[in-house]
Amino acid sequence: MKAKTFILTILFFCFINVSLAQKREYYRHLQYNHVSPYIKLKGTYPLDAVTADNTSHYVFKYNQNNQLIEVINNHYFTERKHPLASIGVYKMKISYDKNIETRLFFNKYDEAITNDREVYKEVYHIDKNGNYSNLSFYDHDDTPMESNWGISQYKWSKHGRMIIEERFNLKNKPKNISTYFEFGITGMIFNKNGIPKATYNLNDNLDVVENSMGIASYHDIYDKYGNHITYSYHDRDDKLTLNSIDFAIVRKIYDSIGNYIKQEHYDTNNQLVRQRNIANNQYVISSPIATQQDSLEIKRISLGYLESLKDLRPALMNEVMNDSLNKVTVGYSRELRKEVVTSIPKFRMIENAKNWNKSNTKFPPKPNNTITILDIYHRIATVKLYSDNWVEYLHLIKLDGRWSIVNLLWQHRDVSRYPY
Repeated sequence: MKAKTFILTILFFCFINVSLAQKREYYRHLQYNHVSPYIKLKGTYPLDAVTADNTSHYVFKYNQNNQLIEVINNHYFTERKHPLASIGVYKMKISYDKNIETRLFFNKYDEAITNDREVYKEVYHIDKNGNYSNLSFYDHDDTPMESNWGISQYKWSKHGRMIIEERFNLKNKPKNISTYFEFGITGMIFNKNGIPKATYNLNDNLDVVENSMGIASYHDIYDKYGNHITYSYHDRDDKLTLNSIDFAIVRKIYDSIGNYIKQEHYDTNNQLVRQRNIANNQYVISSPIATQQDSLEIKRISLGYLESLKDLRPALMNEVMNDSLNKVTVGYSRELRKEVVTSIPKFRMIENAKNWNKSNTKFPPKPNNTITILDIYHRIATVKLYSDNWVEYLHLIKLDGRWSIVNLLWQHRDVSRYPY
């Protein structure tokens, strides 16, 4: 009886330990971050496992010490991601050794790859207060490397109420906050929950200074759900100022489950300058049924391809063929002694239209061409072209209001020309 009790006790503790080691949390989104890798990863809009299994989400895994050890990216939202706001890979693994946190990045096959910063490995040093003090990037061979922003190392220190950030390349030369924004040394202010409130441009004496655009800081506002709802640009006197694309404030609108759906730009007087909807896969606007005009034009373009060959009209061929045309056929290689695929581009088709039928023997006097539009969806279409000599499948695309043939796959109508 004692032995049985002992075994059950061991099994119980094993179960508890396994449960702790496999603790998981599910989130619809990562909290947006365009400020600094100093900011800790955080999920927003928590989900249960059943709901997560049927929608876009992230999985956060923790060890028995409640440390984040893995993030799995099952997030297929289509908005453009900031390199600081996305892990940029399917899986990120995190390990801890005393005051060092190491992040590695993997695809679905557990192969090491680079993240959105185009680095293989990120190594953080943690100070005695649990804050990051340094971040270094490494390549696949553990050699120090630069990110796609030319940064090899971040350094952070405390100065009054600010966290000071400095960035350096491999030659230990200072780097701007990003490749597109001119802030050198930066001072970051956070609220009590670690949410960024303001980021200041500083000189070597850590005084607030303006960059060449007259911008000295940008401020961030987050709502109670963790959505990044506003950012704004300010001069040294904390007055609103315009950025390089002529707005001072951006307001971001989200739906009830945290999907970013709209952006509004305002000037220094808080007047609306422009607005745009943010495309995403949660609110898909499907194409209406194609118009009769589109159908007629698709047929004209498709027939125009054969007419240009028959009547020696290179100008018509130039009109109907897209610059990226790829015309593909099945042929036979005597050298390889097997069937092969060959293709020709647009310029070859124009040359063919000049002289391929100069003997007037390639087409019957009254060609029998049949066109079937298999499908049209908004700006793309598939057509089957059935003629006296050939069967062809065409892909067409509509660019700047004009349809053209971008792909063409054909074979002889007479199948006896082929080995089987």
